[in-house]
Amino acid sequence: MTARGEPKLIFPGLAGLYQRFSPFSYAFMRFVTGAILVPHGVQKILTVPISKFAPNIAAKGLPFAEALAYLTYFVESVAAVCLAIGLFTRIAAAAIGIEMLVIVLLFQWQFGYFWTVRGYEFALLWLLLCIGIFFKGGGRYSIDRLIGKEF
Repeated sequence: MTARGEPKLIFPGLAGLYQRFSPFSYAFMRFVTGAILVPHGVQKILTVPISKFAPNIAAKGLPFAEALAYLTYFVESVAAVCLAIGLFTRIAAAAIGIEMLVIVLLFQWQFGYFWTVRGYEFALLWLLLCIGIFFKGGGRYSIDRLIGKEF
């Protein structure tokens, strides 16, 4: 029997599984949001020199293209790791979210929605996840919580 106001489960036999793992769901979401971005940063660091990446940024009319290229490498590697482990979570989420907003508006908008044709679908998902993470913070299972400080 479910408590008043709770929806009746389609598969009641899974209630124990849901209850057991529910406390970890936010940490899992935060972790994968950062962890999936890390390979993008590592790939750039290892295979694309700044001198080849900065012109892409400059071509969109953004100032300080080389500095923004370094910032992109930093956000997609260091900030992504911080988001995954919950260290400086709000700062990392804000940095990644801002980068994804720029990617959506300046680099992928013209290709449409679908990521399969270079569209903004995936960057938009990252942006929206980072907005939610920014407001929630690191959560129960984070380094921020462990050290007792939320930034």
